[in-house]
Amino acid sequence: MTNSGYAQSIIKGKIIESDNGTTLSNVEIINETNQTKTTSLFDGTFEVLMEGTYLFQKKGYLPKTYRLKKNTYTIIQLKQNPLQLNEVVVQTNLIPKTLKTSTASINIITSEDIKRSNHINFAPVLNRVPGVFMQSGAINTNRITIRGIGSRTDFGTSKIRAYFMDIPLTNGSGETTIEDFELASISSFEIIKGAVSSTYGAGLGGVIQLKPKKGLFNQTQLDTEFSFGSFGLTKQVINFNHGGDKNNFNAIYSNTNRNGYRDNNDYNRQTFTINTNHFLNPKNELSILASYVDLKAFIPSSLNENDFINMPRKAAFTWKQAEGYEDSQRGILGLSWQHDFNAKLKQHTSIFTSFRQAYEPRPFNILDENTLGTGLRTRLLGNTEWMNKKIDWTAGIELFRDVYKYKTFENLYEDFPSGTGSVKGRQLSNFEQDRSYYNIFTEVNAAISKNTTLSLGFNLNKTAYKLDDRFPPSQENPDQSGNYKYKNIASPKLGINHIISKEISIFSSISHGFSPLSANETLLPNGQINNQLKPETGWNIEIGSRGIALNNKLWFQLSLYRLAIKNLLVSRRTDLDAFIGINAGKTRHDGLELNLNYSWFQNKTLKLTSFISYSVNHYTFKEFIDDSNDYSGNDLTGVPSSVFNSGIDFNFSSGFYGHINHQYVGSMPITDNNSLYSDSYNLTHLKVGYLSNLNKSLKLNAFMGINNIFDTKYASQILINATGFNGSTPRYYYPGNPSNYFAGFSLNYIF
Repeated sequence: MTNSGYAQSIIKGKIIESDNGTTLSNVEIINETNQTKTTSLFDGTFEVLMEGTYLFQKKGYLPKTYRLKKNTYTIIQLKQNPLQLNEVVVQTNLIPKTLKTSTASINIITSEDIKRSNHINFAPVLNRVPGVFMQSGAINTNRITIRGIGSRTDFGTSKIRAYFMDIPLTNGSGETTIEDFELASISSFEIIKGAVSSTYGAGLGGVIQLKPKKGLFNQTQLDTEFSFGSFGLTKQVINFNHGGDKNNFNAIYSNTNRNGYRDNNDYNRQTFTINTNHFLNPKNELSILASYVDLKAFIPSSLNENDFINMPRKAAFTWKQAEGYEDSQRGILGLSWQHDFNAKLKQHTSIFTSFRQAYEPRPFNILDENTLGTGLRTRLLGNTEWMNKKIDWTAGIELFRDVYKYKTFENLYEDFPSGTGSVKGRQLSNFEQDRSYYNIFTEVNAAISKNTTLSLGFNLNKTAYKLDDRFPPSQENPDQSGNYKYKNIASPKLGINHIISKEISIFSSISHGFSPLSANETLLPNGQINNQLKPETGWNIEIGSRGIALNNKLWFQLSLYRLAIKNLLVSRRTDLDAFIGINAGKTRHDGLELNLNYSWFQNKTLKLTSFISYSVNHYTFKEFIDDSNDYSGNDLTGVPSSVFNSGIDFNFSSGFYGHINHQYVGSMPITDNNSLYSDSYNLTHLKVGYLSNLNKSLKLNAFMGINNIFDTKYASQILINATGFNGSTPRYYYPGNPSNYFAGFSLNYIF
C-alpha cells in the first residue's frame, strides 16, 4: 500500500459512498484521541497529520470509525442512512448535491427498499415511487410509465431513459428494458421524474438510473442465497467480494427458475455481473462494469374479458398452440475513467458496448434479431466562484450508435400436430437499422444566496435512422430502405431551490423534453419512410417541497406538476404485427405526488418505521383526432387515476424483522374512447425474517413472505386499444398472480 509519491508526513485518502461510489464532500473527520477535526474536499479527498483512530460522519450517512496509518492512501466507504434521505448526495444530474438542495423531483430507492420484496420482480420495488407505475404481465412482460409518459406503448417500455451507471439501457429507438437484470446486483435506484434531466437526454418521462453494487475495500466476503416459492420458484444468488487497499472486485451470479401461474409461463434466467474499482493513484480511478443475461421465458400473452374472469390461468389460445417464447442473450461492458485535475475540476469518461441476440416465435411469425451498440459519455465537472458566489457546473457529450438486424419467418405451427410448438418456415423480411444520436449537455448550479440555488441546464439532441431493406423487393414487399433524421432538438431547463428553514426546502422548475420515434414508427403503410413525422415534445412545470419535520421523525416530499405534450404519437395497428405512427394531437398531464417516511421510535429493542406514497393523476387528451374519431377531452389511456402505497417496517434487536406493504391502484381507461375501464384493486404483501450472527465470521438471514395475502383478482397489465382479428374478442387483460408465498435463507461469510 506504500507509495513513494505520497507525502510521508501527511495521511491522505478519499471518502466515497459504499453502494455507488459517489465522492462525499464535507465529511467531518474527528480524531478520537485529541478531538481535532477536518473535513473532506469537493472531490471527497482528505488529509490528516497523524496516525490514529478517526470518526467519519456526515448527515445522511451512517458514521464509521477507521484507523489511519502513515504512508497509506485510504478509501473510506460510508453507507446511506435511510432515515436521513434529505441529506443523501444524489448525482442524477451529474453534479453532486444533497437531495434537500435539488431543484428536481428525485426519488431514491435504497438497498433497504429493495430488500422488502422477494428479489424476483421489479414492479413491487418501482411501484412504491409516486408517479412511477410498472405494469407486469409476467416477469419478462412489463411496461413502465412515469407521470403517464409511455402509457401508449403497446409492448414494453419507451419514452423513458434508463442507465446502468453511465451505460445506456435505452436503445437507439428509445425502447428500454431493465427487468432482465438481477435485483440482487443493484444497490439503489435514482429516479428523476419529468423532462428535467438535461444531462441524461431530456426525456419527457424522466430517467431511471440503476446503481450496481460496488465492491468493498479491505474486505473479503461471500454471500449465498437460496429461495423457493409458489409456481415452482427456485432461485440461487452467489455474491463474492474481494477488496484490498485501493482495488476491489465484486461478482454476482444468479439463477432463477419459475413455472409461472399461467400456462406457457415458464421462466429461466441466469445472470452474471462484475464490478471492479481501482484507485490507481490519488488523481485517477478506473472502474469496469460487465453484465450478462441468458433468458428463456415463455409468453402466455393477454386474455379477453371472459377468459380473464373465468379462466385466468390459461394462455391465449394461439400463443399456447405456438408455444411462444423469448430466448435471448444480453450483455453490456463499460470502462470508466475518472481523473481529478485538482480539488475544483475533474473529468469522467465512460466507453461502453452492448449486445442483444433474441429468437422469438410468435403465432403470427418468428422474429430473429441481433443488436450491437457502442457509445461514449464524457464530461467535465467543476466548481468555482463568481462574485463570491459558489458555482458547480458540468458539461459533456454522449455519443451512441447501435445496429439492429432483424428477420421474420413464417410460423407453421398450425400445420403440425398439437404439442409440436413453433416451426420455422420461409423468410418474410430482412432488415438492418443503423440508429445513432448525440446529446450535448451542460448544467450549472449557482448559489445566488446562502439559502437559494439556481439551476440552469441545456441539452441538444440529434437523432438519425438508416433503414436497409435486405429482402428481395416485390409487389407484396416493396423496398423499404430509407433515411430519417430529426432536426436538432434543444431542451433548456431552469430550476430554483430555496431552503426556508434548517430542514425544509421548496423547489420549482420549468423544462423542455422530447421522446424519440422508433424507426418502425416512421414507416408508412407502403413501406416508405415518413419524414414528416415529428417526435413528441413538451414542457414540464413543477413546484414542490421536501424536508424533515416533527422533531426529525418525518421526512416528506410533495410535488405538483403539469406536463404539456404536443405532436402526440399514436401507433395505429394495421395488421397482427404491423403498426404505423401518426401525430394526432396533444396531452396534458396534471398530477400530485406525495412521499412520507416516519420513524415512530427507535430504541435498543425495536425500530419501527412506516412510509406512504401517493399519486393523483389527471391526464387527458387536450386534442386528439385519430382518423375520424375525436377523443379530445378524454382520459389518457393506460394510466390509473391514483396509486396509494403504505407500509410498516419493524426490526427487533433480537434479529426478527418484517415488512407489511399495501397498494391501491385506481381504475384506468383501456380504450381511447373511454368506453371501457379496468377495475381498481388492493394488494397486501408481507415479509418476515430473522438475522443472526452464527459466529464471528458467519451471518444467517432466514425469511419468508406472502404476496397478495387476500387473494385479490386483478389485471396486472392492460393492453390498451386491443383489436380482435377474424371476429375474435379483443384481449385486453393480463391476469395478476393470486396469493403466493416465497421463503429462503442467505449466509454471509467474512474471511
